Amino acid sequence: MSKALDYARQYHRRIPFTEHLGIRVADLADGVARLSLELRPELCNSFGTAHGGVLMTLLDVALCQAARTQHPDSAGIMTIDMATSFIAAGQGQLSAEGRILKPGRTTIFAEAEVRNADGTLVAKAIGTVRARAPGKP
Repeated sequence: MSKALDYARQYHRRIPFTEHLGIRVADLADGVARLSLELRPELCNSFGTAHGGVLMTLLDVALCQAARTQHPDSAGIMTIDMATSFIAAGQGQLSAEGRILKPGRTTIFAEAEVRNADGTLVAKAIGTVRARAPGKP
């Protein structure tokens, strides 16, 4: 595994919130991150489907993980903005894929989507993330 991909995989484990939710890295490639999340009752809304905040977190993490694969020397990746569309109810095993649309030295444009196990598109986001300079908190 390349230095950049190893960095992205290890960095994910340093985020307590993603660990708490149960977000797992399924696969990483240059500019691409695939994640998974098994939906549990405490992650659901009053309809028994994925809470919007859970879906937005999954999308956000996918955007940032995709950027991390290209910025192994950064102090981290932070989201500047993210526009989200909710398309269908999220249920059961969710998968997310984040992809870099336009790489940059510090500003990166990316997109992500979440799907149910049957392939149904649940939510989609487009976002801008920033790679923090090394040594910055």
